[in-house]
Parts: sequence; structure tokens; C-alpha cells
Amino acid sequence: MGVVNASPDSFSDGGVYATLDRQVGRAEELVAAGAGIIDVGGESGVTGMAPLPPEEEIARVVPLVERLVAAGITVSVDTWKPAVARAVLAAGAQIINDVSGLRDVELADACAATGAALVLMHTRAEPKHKDFPHYDDVVADVVTFLRDRMTLAAEHGVAAEHILVDPGPDFAKTPAETVAVLRHLDAVAALGRPVLLAVSRKDFVGALTLRPPTERDAGTLAAIAAGVDAGASIVRVHDVSATADFLAVRAALRGDRPVAADLHLPVELRRQRG
Repeated sequence: MGVVNASPDSFSDGGVYATLDRQVGRAEELVAAGAGIIDVGGESGVTGMAPLPPEEEIARVVPLVERLVAAGITVSVDTWKPAVARAVLAAGAQIINDVSGLRDVELADACAATGAALVLMHTRAEPKHKDFPHYDDVVADVVTFLRDRMTLAAEHGVAAEHILVDPGPDFAKTPAETVAVLRHLDAVAALGRPVLLAVSRKDFVGALTLRPPTERDAGTLAAIAAGVDAGASIVRVHDVSATADFLAVRAALRGDRPVAADLHLPVELRRQRG
């Protein structure tokens, strides 16, 4: 899952892709690099800022969704607002990536009405707020929360096969709590739904490496390796090309990917001059 931000406030690349054409071009680059899904975001999750009015978020994302869907790209939209969800689903989006933890069940209603998939993410914080609640056992809290939200989504008509789960790295969690959850990601995978792993350039990677967001890709790959081992099905990343290369080589060395006996390096790639 490649990330395309239509928000000037994104923590990692805010404002870099400021026009619709640049956003479409970025999405096409990510698909060419190996992304199977493009996750569109119209509002940054950066805390301490007032939420966007739904109509402004809709104006940012719907034209982009329409262009990507017309190009045959599978589109997910990162939103927690029912009005935005309804608008992007009408425009052809196939997944709602809800980072609020299904705070508003109308999101589930919208997905049920259209047959769209719904990502349920663990968080104990209100959207756009940075809260760190006390957990007696953060891993148990994540598993229990996601199980409850799966039940709630099903009660509102979302088919089980259309539900994905996300442990919510850095959402209402300290870096140490995020690490604890990711060390036990297999407990989340045991819920029986595909796990979306959204660790790209996150704060916990920065805390471990002391790197700013755009210098966290190496740390991100380490987190992805551990997450895939523990059962993650989808990885949400900013650098699709590096992630695809990493996973391809890793799969070959682990024996998960066939390697032809005549495997060779094309001559034109053997050397590179400065």
C-alpha cells in the first residue's frame, strides 16, 4: 500500500505533491514500483491542529480518487469522517482506512452499503489528539479492542471478509508501547483478519534510530521484516520501491520465492558510473 498525501500538513511529505496532477503522478509512480493499493489522505493525523471541515477534505480527495479509479488503481482513503467516506466510496474508492477505531459507526454503515472494505485500527485517542492512556497490558488492550470493533462492524453489516485490522503503531501509544505491540503482532494476526502494518517513518522508528521522518526508511524496513514474519498481510509505506526490493530479496533468500537456475544480472545494470 503506497501513500499519497493530498494534505499540506503531512508529517513526512506535506506539500510535496501540492497539485492534483502531481498527486496522480506520484500514485502512478508507486503503482509502477509495486504498490497494489494507493492510500489517499486528505487530512494529516498531526495532532494539535483543528480537524478539517468534511467539505474541505472531500474537495481535496474526491478528484484524486476519481482520477486514480479511472486509471484502474485500487484506492483506499484514510478518513474517520462518515461524510468523507460516503463521498469517496461514491467516487469509486474500495477501502476506508479508519484511524479513529470506528468512533462513528456510520463509517461501517457506508462500507456495508457499498461492499467496501474497512480497516479497523486500535486507538484510545480522539482523532487529532495525542493522548497516552494507561494500559495494564497494551497487547491485550489492542486485541480486545479490535475484536470488539470487528463485532461492531459486523453488526452494522460489514462482511467479515471485508474487515482488516491495524494495531495502530504510535496511536495513543508511547514508542515503547508500540514496540511491545509489534513484538506480539502474531496475537493480532490470530484474530483471523488481514493485518495492515502501518509503520512507515513512524515516531517509534525515529525514537529507536534518532532520525527525522525522511531518514527513517532503513528502520522502517526492519519493522516491516518483523511484521511480515508475524503475519502482516499489507504494508503501508512511503517508499514502495525500496520496500518491494527488500521483500523480493528477502523472499528469495528465505526460499519463499522461486529462483531460476539461469538467474543473471543484465549487463547494463552491472556497473554504474558517477
